[in-house]
Amino acid sequence: MAESIARGVVKSGVLPASQIRTAHLATARRTAFESFGVKVLSHNIELKPLLSEKQLLVSVVAGVKLKDLQEWAGHSRFIRVMPNTPAAVGVAASVISLGTAATKDDGELIANLFGAIGKVWTANEKLFDAITGLSGSGPAYIYLAIEALADGGVAAGLPRDLALGLASQTVLGAASMAVNVGKHPGQLKDDVASPGGTTIAGIHELEKSGFREF
Repeated sequence: MAESIARGVVKSGVLPASQIRTAHLATARRTAFESFGVKVLSHNIELKPLLSEKQLLVSVVAGVKLKDLQEWAGHSRFIRVMPNTPAAVGVAASVISLGTAATKDDGELIANLFGAIGKVWTANEKLFDAITGLSGSGPAYIYLAIEALADGGVAAGLPRDLALGLASQTVLGAASMAVNVGKHPGQLKDDVASPGGTTIAGIHELEKSGFREF
C-alpha cells in the first residue's frame, strides 16, 4: 500500500520523491522504492524525530483504531486513512477520519494529498471495518472477477491476451459508467440485458450461483 501511495503521489506531482522517506530491510522493497527516487532508510528508528506533537501523523493500517494509534504516538494529531492499491495509477478510493487533535486544515491537507491519487470521502471511524472490506480489499475481488471473465473467454476459444484485455477493459468501462452516468447499477444492468437475450441468460446463471452473496 505504501508503495502504491508513494508512486501515485510522485506521478501526480503533488510531492517530489526527494521529500519521501521510508524504512525497509528487505532488498526487494528497498529497490522498489529507490526505483522512483524515494530515499530508503535502514530502520524505523531513523524516522523517530518525526514523531512529535508538531507533526501530523497519518495511518493507512487496516484494523488499528485511532485511539490506539494516538496512544502509541503519544499525541492525538492523527488522521486515519483507508486507501486502496489503485493509488499507484491515480484512481484510488480513500476514506479519512480525523483524530481528536487533528485540525480542519490537517484534514484538508490529507484530503488534497489523497485526492491527487483518486477520490476521497470522509467518514466516522466506526465505519472503517466495513470500508476496509469494501474498498480496501475490493480490488482483489475485482481482479478475481477479471481473471474469471478472461478464463471464460479462453474457454470459449479466445486467445488469452485478447480475453484478458477485453475483460479488463469491460470492467473499466462498466465502472466508468457507474461513476459518471448517474444511473443506478441495476438500471445500467437492465440497459444491457435485452429480453430473452444472452446477457439476461448469463445473469440468470450468476444469480443461480449466488453471485450477489459474493
